[in-house]
Amino acid sequence: MTDVSGASRMPREWVAAALRRERTRAGLSLSELAKRAGIAKSTLSQLEAATGNPGIETLWALAVALGVPFSVLVESPAPAVTVIRAGEGPTMHAENSSYAGTLLSPGPTGVRRDIYHGALEPGAPRESDAHIPGSVEHLVISAGRLLAGPRGETVELAPGDYMSYRGDVPHSYEALEPNTTFVMIMQHV
Repeated sequence: MTDVSGASRMPREWVAAALRRERTRAGLSLSELAKRAGIAKSTLSQLEAATGNPGIETLWALAVALGVPFSVLVESPAPAVTVIRAGEGPTMHAENSSYAGTLLSPGPTGVRRDIYHGALEPGAPRESDAHIPGSVEHLVISAGRLLAGPRGETVELAPGDYMSYRGDVPHSYEALEPNTTFVMIMQHV
């Protein structure tokens, strides 16, 4: 569990962003959440503005009022882009065969996913507009080389490489070699 006793250990911005996100998801006003948590509206306003210094009791009350685990309010933000290179990642081997499976991304409960096989040739990149809010794309390169990711954060990938990134922002794919293929999983929360 994260220690919430000092701003140096947990940036106030993490808590502020988590509170705003979860309050919005719950469809609650500042006043309503403060009332449910038994705290002053001004305290909640300061926490959401990243100017308050939250105590564990206050955060716990807010988590209960929002109906989320305490950890949701204090965990560090997930990185915007995750890359697992070929040969990296937690691999499990079967006992009675040569099968080896590498866990790339565990699926949270209730997540919807679409899986695609992509093929792309060098030339004009495939520019994609933002998908529905909360979308995440996962890519595994099968053959060739691909330059992919959110605009301004593209990464060059080779066969066996894995990448995940937000799909709810503009992003692109560009084949760097002929016969580039990949598996794409679109996750919609």
